[in-house]
Amino acid sequence: MKSFIEVKPESHFPIQNLPYGVFTSNINPNRRIGVAIGDYVLDLSILEEKECFIEILNKENPVFNQPFLNRFMELGRNVWSEVRKKIQLLLSENEPQLRDDHEFRNEVLLPRNEVELHLPVRIGDYTDFYASKEHATNVGIMFRGKDNALMPNWTHLPVGYHGRASSIVLSGTKVRRPLGQIKLPEQNPIFSPCRQLDFELEVGCFIGVGNNRGEPIPVDEAKNHVFGMVLVNDWSARDIQSWEYQPLGPFLAKNFATSISPWVVPLEALEPFRVEGPVQDPKPLEYLNQTRPGSFDINLEVHLRSKNMRQPKRICSSNYRYLYWSIAQEVAHHTIGGCDLNPGDLLASGTISGTDKDSRGSLLELTWRGTEPIKLNEDEQRQWLEDGDELTMTGWCQGDGYRIGFGEVTGVIEPALDRKQALQKKEQIYIEK
Repeated sequence: MKSFIEVKPESHFPIQNLPYGVFTSNINPNRRIGVAIGDYVLDLSILEEKECFIEILNKENPVFNQPFLNRFMELGRNVWSEVRKKIQLLLSENEPQLRDDHEFRNEVLLPRNEVELHLPVRIGDYTDFYASKEHATNVGIMFRGKDNALMPNWTHLPVGYHGRASSIVLSGTKVRRPLGQIKLPEQNPIFSPCRQLDFELEVGCFIGVGNNRGEPIPVDEAKNHVFGMVLVNDWSARDIQSWEYQPLGPFLAKNFATSISPWVVPLEALEPFRVEGPVQDPKPLEYLNQTRPGSFDINLEVHLRSKNMRQPKRICSSNYRYLYWSIAQEVAHHTIGGCDLNPGDLLASGTISGTDKDSRGSLLELTWRGTEPIKLNEDEQRQWLEDGDELTMTGWCQGDGYRIGFGEVTGVIEPALDRKQALQKKEQIYIEK
């Protein structure tokens, strides 16, 4: 499959991908939906207005002239697939409708560097899992020792917690260092800016079609409910977390920011890269026993650039296939007790770590809780993230001469606000309003 639009082999956005996003442009400030193709964005709202999807979508209820993907996502797998086929046809090298109509092309194809991207989905709920056995083992060894690294339940069910949807932000949004309580050895807790700020390399999936409350989603039907996937950086305040997490788990250490990439890669685009995950021992209970490969061969990298560096340094190289628990198993477990998932819900994987040291998906593991700093250059090293650091994650599946990529998710660390600064900023916002 090839498009009439030139797409370089290393591009994340060939015709085999076509990820969905929400954008605005100088000529139209309204948020609307498009797909990425090479260095361009294809405006689906115009294609819909010109009835290019008339055989698939109800023209009385537009889905692409919308500020979020939710309305399209809730239409289901068959509609997603038919729309995708139509877009691929319009962009193919042998189809003249768009290829040969230069006025039409200029109207619907916008350079990606001339549009502004926005949060693609209205996120109602956010669940973060703990699906990497290597990550869970590393953390367990640090805090409990080798003999008690994994908790007894870990290999029996996908462990997760409910996160904070309101603080999920788009790639490029600056991340303010959080404040909270920190417990230093042999001292009472203090109120302080986080001193152990960390990233977590994750991949998340968006629910497209939900389920009714009390009607669980079977593990082999989860694919019909998952719309697509994004990169996720679940920023973490490790020193705040270590003091607060018992007995109910993460709270302030996780609710200040979670960054996601702007392009949602359709699950259908990832199907050629579906692979078996790690062997699960013991065998999962029946409701978690999937009959098809549950993972994907997605290469993942993390790059760090300090404010003194011209070029970033790669500090992690990992792969999605390391995850012990699959998306299907997470969906099945999430709903088995009667919980209803809704269009736009985000389910993140938890930190993705492999067996090699450079495949560990957090500074907590890469520096072994700060005791083994990583070297950035001749002058700088890192135990934890510092103010001004820029953290970038990227991911892609490698095909034969093409890539199915996610683009990037980036964030720069800003200094913490003290209480006086926070009050002044709040007052200024009130005055501006």
